[in-house]
Amino acid sequence: MLISLKWLFDYVDCPLSPERIADGLTMAGLEVESLCLRYTQLKNVLTARIEAVETHPNAERLKICVVSGTGGLRRIVCGAPNVHAGAIAPLALPGAELPNGSVREVKVRGELSQGMLCSQKELGLGEDHSGIWILPADTPAGVPLDEALGIRDVLMEVGITPNRGDCLSVVGIAREVAALCKTSVKYASIAVDETGPAIDTLTSVTLDDPSGCPRYTARVIQGLKTGPSPEWLKDRLEAVGVRSINNIVDVTNYVMMELGQPLHAFDFNRLRQRRIVVRKAGVGERFITLDGIERDLAEGAVLICDGAGPVAIGGIMGGLNSEIEPDTRDVLIESAYFDPLSIRRTSRRLGLKTESSYRFERGTDPGGVIRALDRAAELMLEVGGGAIAAGRIDVCPNPIRAQEIVLRVDWANRLLGTRLSPHEMKETLERIEMRVDALDSDRLRVIVPGFREDITREIDLIEELARISGYDGIPVTSPAAAVEAAGFDPHQRARRELKNLLAGAGFF
Repeated sequence: MLISLKWLFDYVDCPLSPERIADGLTMAGLEVESLCLRYTQLKNVLTARIEAVETHPNAERLKICVVSGTGGLRRIVCGAPNVHAGAIAPLALPGAELPNGSVREVKVRGELSQGMLCSQKELGLGEDHSGIWILPADTPAGVPLDEALGIRDVLMEVGITPNRGDCLSVVGIAREVAALCKTSVKYASIAVDETGPAIDTLTSVTLDDPSGCPRYTARVIQGLKTGPSPEWLKDRLEAVGVRSINNIVDVTNYVMMELGQPLHAFDFNRLRQRRIVVRKAGVGERFITLDGIERDLAEGAVLICDGAGPVAIGGIMGGLNSEIEPDTRDVLIESAYFDPLSIRRTSRRLGLKTESSYRFERGTDPGGVIRALDRAAELMLEVGGGAIAAGRIDVCPNPIRAQEIVLRVDWANRLLGTRLSPHEMKETLERIEMRVDALDSDRLRVIVPGFREDITREIDLIEELARISGYDGIPVTSPAAAVEAAGFDPHQRARRELKNLLAGAGFF
């Protein structure tokens, strides 16, 4: 899982350095495999002020720029038409590794050039290469370019174990960092402006496979405009390795990376009968997925259908017949909870792995589908306009109850070799968003949040106590055990007595 620390810090206040965060997460069981600057090509690229522009003595089209901001004056040979005294521009120093090659001191037509004044394209930060990049006049000279532009970011690669599907998102990692820093997550506030008609007058959802899809929710947005995403949305997705497609699809990917809940957006006007039916795949059914491949569906796979046939393989991939296109104006947003075992089985049979299936296989939060749905609707309205239908559809025949576990304080301390008080245990577990109530002096009732599907037993809670408190803080102790000699069994007593009798009679 690739995490942008700049994005992460939107959700948690953490005074620790990236290295300290990486060490803390690794000690808590989430191994950080690498840390690196996002814009590695900007190393050794500073802002510089052009103090003077001279004519090159040996070339009519070249100029010599005298620049400051690097601890002294440097002479840079430049052929850009827009150089002028007083301008602030990016300066790549000798040793910089730009996308198109290394920068070094060289003689250009007999004049030494001590670096390179750069365009956006030469830095890999845009397409403009008509001249050098003239920065705003109030940009300070002599600072790293990524710092001056406010784009400095550190990328963290976190290895997620199969049981920690809750950490496959920025907010999931933020929860772990918040526990590390003894603070809390700053969740984004969500306000959905519903100005459209009532949703039940537009569409409906029929859930015929409650075992494969225990919960299905949906919203409808009408009159939006499909097009390129704004720069902030593109930047966030590119930071975590996701390619921008269009504003509607990008929002679903953004929410998935933010909250860990995969979503799907259907072109509402391409849904036949304007409704959704969730059912199992039948024998011999075939379906063309978004990648253009016609697939033989595994019997029992969860299918998302409209009024006439399949439009998506539930939790894995949508279909060509309902994808978002440039002329899409109305969208139905799907946010659902799928059975992890069903998704894993179907994904393996089809040989089809996606970002969605990767998360559903490991377990998502049944209670988080509404938050993700509303977040997506809010963002689509922001980037695409339109009107959100009033209300939402939420079909959940068998509500999923939160797991309740009783934790014995004395037993936990005996297993860990610690002396934690009930209050300390309660405080530790609440740092990872568990609800804890004291039943008596030795027992705590713990209500496990829906995103922690890996916690089902008392021993799991004890492991969390050790993990969050810090394995290095657990004292080294030896188990107390009484050592007693075993008594003689009847056979041994008979042999001993017979031996004594025979020895008394003179036998050896």
